[in-house]
Amino acid sequence: MTTAVVDGRPPVARHTARWVAVTVLVIAAGLIAVLATRPPASVDEVANPVVGRSAPAISGATLAGTTYSLPRVPGRYVVVSFFASWCEQCQAEGPQLVAFQFQHQRTADATVLSVMFSDSASDARASQAQLGVTWPTMADPGGTIALNYGVRQLPSTFVIAPDGRVVASIVSPVTAAGLDQIIARARAEHA
Repeated sequence: MTTAVVDGRPPVARHTARWVAVTVLVIAAGLIAVLATRPPASVDEVANPVVGRSAPAISGATLAGTTYSLPRVPGRYVVVSFFASWCEQCQAEGPQLVAFQFQHQRTADATVLSVMFSDSASDARASQAQLGVTWPTMADPGGTIALNYGVRQLPSTFVIAPDGRVVASIVSPVTAAGLDQIIARARAEHA
């Protein structure tokens, strides 16, 4: 009995190639399905020496020309966002910070504070105005505040508890929901 050769390949080779192609397609489809249906990462919390300790002092001039000093015991959660106008991810998270501030204005249980990082005051001011920022934005000449918090990349965000302890350090764009999760976890841990 002879086997027919089609396209220069015996039937066994054609069937093997077909099964390999089908297997690759099934694996690729499965991988795509897993990636498409998994929930997005909320925040990338990182280890930072300030977490668990009293928040380093933040005081000085704001971009509005006033002075501001973060109380040692703020009495509510404070989200400290280090940003720059040239940082695309900072600009992308801006509306989420605005939404977070808006959601927590009524209850006054949390607020936002921005700190300019390696940026000009005029560019940072314009960036914050475009976003509709209503909270204080600190100038940081010489980068002292950033250095005290260990900021190395942008965006960097810290969550300070009402008692003045830093409860989270985040080095990715934040969302209002992600910040609410961090605050809920901090409340549960210290209830």
